[in-house]
Amino acid sequence: MKTLYYVADPMCSWCWGFQPILTQVKAALPNEVPLVYVMGGLARDSDEPMPEEIQAYVKGAWRQVTAETSASFNFDFWEVCQPRRSTYPSCRAFYAAKAQCEDSGVLMFEAIQRAYYQEARNPSDTETLIAVAGEIGLDVDRFEVDLKSEVIEKEMQDGFQLRRSLNANEFPSLVMQNENAVSFLVRGYDAADAVLERLKNALV
Repeated sequence: MKTLYYVADPMCSWCWGFQPILTQVKAALPNEVPLVYVMGGLARDSDEPMPEEIQAYVKGAWRQVTAETSASFNFDFWEVCQPRRSTYPSCRAFYAAKAQCEDSGVLMFEAIQRAYYQEARNPSDTETLIAVAGEIGLDVDRFEVDLKSEVIEKEMQDGFQLRRSLNANEFPSLVMQNENAVSFLVRGYDAADAVLERLKNALV
């Protein structure tokens, strides 16, 4: 049986730029091939403000993503939020949402992206994640408890271990697994035509 893994992080700007291509991949993927989201974990938990040099690096990445993909970013984020280099909370939020309903993980992933890149809200903050959970119709009280639970922490860490076992160290990555063999459709951002051609070949 074939499985397509999407290895990504909700706070990865290249994953935001890749979102329209991922939509095309989903449309081209046969029903019998599941698409499984695996959180990448770009940056560990931290309460420290993001250093100025890291802020400059991330802003530069946003501009580069816009140049290459036409994705838009709301730079008000850097004025109205206190940036932290911490993406683990948003990764936990994916699994906490998924615990309520299989499809809710993807809804949460996409809602976090919109909150961060379009609405200038900080997904490193628990308050933002809880608010987003309510906006997509989740049980907020359960979500808040799950976000801090050992079960969700283990699920996230298991996802990180799966990412490592696939050698998917660049985000976004699309990895097709067929029994014991794996092949990369994407290892870092790539154009739609190339991705869809590799998908077609992988499905043969």
